[in-house]
Amino acid sequence: MIIWSDDRLAFDLLQHRFAGGQARARELARHHPASYVVFDLLGLAGEDLRDQPLRDRRAALETLAREWSPPLQLSPMTDDIEVARRWMIDYRPAGVEGLVIKGADTRYEPGLRRWVKYKLRQTTEVLVGAVIGQITRPEAFIAGLYQSGTLRMVGRSGPLRSAQSLSLANVLTPAGPDHPWPGSIAANRFGPGRERVALTKVDPKIVAEVSADAAQQGGVWRHPLRFVRHVLILVPQTSLSSPMLEVPPVGAFGVSAEISEATAQRADGRLSNICSTLWYGQRATNSHGG
Repeated sequence: MIIWSDDRLAFDLLQHRFAGGQARARELARHHPASYVVFDLLGLAGEDLRDQPLRDRRAALETLAREWSPPLQLSPMTDDIEVARRWMIDYRPAGVEGLVIKGADTRYEPGLRRWVKYKLRQTTEVLVGAVIGQITRPEAFIAGLYQSGTLRMVGRSGPLRSAQSLSLANVLTPAGPDHPWPGSIAANRFGPGRERVALTKVDPKIVAEVSADAAQQGGVWRHPLRFVRHVLILVPQTSLSSPMLEVPPVGAFGVSAEISEATAQRADGRLSNICSTLWYGQRATNSHGG
C-alpha cells in the first residue's frame, strides 16, 4: 500500500490512514487516495501457488494484472541487472528505497528470509545540533540543517561506536543560550509517543558526513543516519540565524547503484537467474504476497 503526494511516496499520509477510525480513513482516502501495488501471487482460483517457482507465480500475476486499473497496480520486475541499476538511480527522488532481489526459481517460504533487500544509500553532510548522552560520551547525535535561516532537525544517527563517540566528543562544545531546539525529543523516531529522551544541545558548527537512505518524511529522514566522520568545523561561528548548511533538494547528491554479483548470488541463484523488484519500504521477508 502506497500513497503518492507531490511526485513522491508519502509515508506519513499512509500512517494517518491507519491511525484513525473508518470515518477518518474514508475522508483521508478522498483527499489522498492510496494504491495497492502487488509483487507476488500466492494463490489463484483456489490453487495454492506457494510451491511454484517465482517465475511461474510472476507469469500468472502478470496475466491477472492485464485486467487491472488504478488503484490496483503491478510492481515492476526485471531480470536485467542494468535496468535494476537504473531503477536505483531514477526512482530514488520519489522515495523508493531500493530493490528486493529474489531467485527466479525459488518457492515462497512463509516467515523465512530468502530475499535480499538492497537499499541505496547516499553520503551527505549535516550539522551536529545535539547529542543523546553526555557531550563527553555521546551515544547518538541529532542532525540539523538550516532552512530559511532556522536550524531544523532532520534526523538522528544510529548508536555510535566507541571510536566514533570519542572523535565527536573531541570537537563538540556546549550550545549557547540561543539554540532553538527543545531539551528533549520523542524516544520513538517513528511517532510522537509519550516517552522522551533528553538532548544535550551543542554548538552546531560540526559538519558530519553521514550515509542516508531515501526514506524521508517532510524532509526528515525516517531511518537512522550512519555516521561516517566529522569533516569540518565551521569557524568563526557567527550566530544560529546565519545559514550554513541549507536543506538540499531531494536527490541533489550523487549516489551509487552498484549491485555486485556476490549480492545477487545470495538470492539462491545465478546472476542470470535473478529477478529484482522495486522496494517501497516493506520488510524483505516472505510474510505476505502483495
